Amino acid sequence: MDTFKKTLKDSPAMRWFALILVSGLIFSTYWAQDFYGGLKGLMESEMGFTSEEFGRMIGLTTIANIFGMIIVGGIILDKWGVRVAGLLFGSIAAIGGLISALAVSGYLGSDHSSTLKYMIIGRIFFGSGLEVVCVVATRTIVKWFKGYELALAMAINMGFGRLGSAMGIALSIDIGGGSVSPAVTFAATLIGITLLMFVAYLFFDIKLDKQIKKDKTGSSDEEFKILDLLKLISNKSFLFIALLCVSFYAAVFPFIQYAPDLLINKFNFTSVLAAEGNLILFGSTTLGNASVYIAFFLFAIAFSVIPGKIAKKSSRKLFIVLVFVVFIVYIYSIHEQLQLWFQNGQKTASLIPVGTILFTPIFGNYVDKKGKAASLMILGSLLLIFAHISLSLFNNVYLAYAGLFSLGVAFSLVPAAMWPSVAKIVPESRLGTAYASMFTIQNWGLGLFFWGIGALLDYVNKSNIDDIRAGVSNYDYTYPILILVGCGVISIFLAYQLKAADRKQGYGLELPSGAVAPKDAE
Repeated sequence: MDTFKKTLKDSPAMRWFALILVSGLIFSTYWAQDFYGGLKGLMESEMGFTSEEFGRMIGLTTIANIFGMIIVGGIILDKWGVRVAGLLFGSIAAIGGLISALAVSGYLGSDHSSTLKYMIIGRIFFGSGLEVVCVVATRTIVKWFKGYELALAMAINMGFGRLGSAMGIALSIDIGGGSVSPAVTFAATLIGITLLMFVAYLFFDIKLDKQIKKDKTGSSDEEFKILDLLKLISNKSFLFIALLCVSFYAAVFPFIQYAPDLLINKFNFTSVLAAEGNLILFGSTTLGNASVYIAFFLFAIAFSVIPGKIAKKSSRKLFIVLVFVVFIVYIYSIHEQLQLWFQNGQKTASLIPVGTILFTPIFGNYVDKKGKAASLMILGSLLLIFAHISLSLFNNVYLAYAGLFSLGVAFSLVPAAMWPSVAKIVPESRLGTAYASMFTIQNWGLGLFFWGIGALLDYVNKSNIDDIRAGVSNYDYTYPILILVGCGVISIFLAYQLKAADRKQGYGLELPSGAVAPKDAE
């Protein structure tokens, strides 16, 4: 019987335990990436930030990655493995969080220019580690799950990230208690705690490597060569999926940073949640509100993971029905609080990543079993266009809700299909470099749109900027959000090109995991 359990990754329990340990770092870094979005208005009123300064600070998070830091990290990952790369770049992200916390607390200068300068430095350090940590996590999941539930595992890992984003956006203003400093300090502390979780994972990684090495028959990976990058770029399927990555994410991540402020300014949502909208857990409103997001995540796991482990079809259907009933009962039990959440900017904006918590594992499971990855990327891009048109050209709050929901679904569809597809296109030994290349290209778009939206927001509102900062007028977000529609159009074009290229190159992006497609004659 033991012959079927040669390594740790052959044990489902160990695979998923390793996923949890690694995903902790993804949770904290995504929290730290997006939590400022819930604090934009508070940073303007308490710290004197302008929209351009806010966008500059967020945009410069990507600067080291634009100039190749992720490529360096990918090469380190492919050459020395996940342990060295994860510890090194996880520590860099933690240092960045610490610098930002010290800056906003006044320990690195109390004047506005000093605070802004050191917060930017902190964000540059954080961003230098953030993206490589994402590559490390993705590469680690391939290491443990290739040949098993790869797309589902990647989807759940992304779910941890989206959970961090949602909770960061929604809860930072609660944690801060009306001040920016405690929220920044909490984000930095969270990275440190999850870095220790990654250290715990390393013991299992070391044991797995020993088992794999013992099981190998003398094969070894080739050393990294610059030629590998050229081969990636010359591969049509990889080129299209890399460009799709930047066009899609440029329309999502920057928007998330500004979404709470948009809802407050354009649709008159509240900036502070009414007291009766809070849930209480162990005497804490923050823990109570956090429990909602954790519950959504657990329901997503229950819907997408557990049914696949139930062999009997009737039992599987019964389980899904029971989970659905419990979900409806849970929603009803908190419906009064949720009604107030849907009128609050931070809480409503957090529903974008919450949607991905519910849908990404389900779509990941679908890609594993049915395929259709390229087609799902096309559908996700269409939803992206609808979302930004709804939020930019119209002033109807219900259409805004529909747009946010569509964006959440798109944010689930495309990543759930995209990242497992890369593992089909690129050999496993070069996945670190491939993912790093994609994240680098992605950061070009993110840096431009993070900063650009803030600068454009100040520009189109320059005639009444004093009234806005005095609280007697609102930002006009029409043009800053409308430009994101163009990203969706480009994404559809690239997804169609990817689908066509795959038909020729035969990677099987439209097929279930494990299926191999014959290559068409060129």
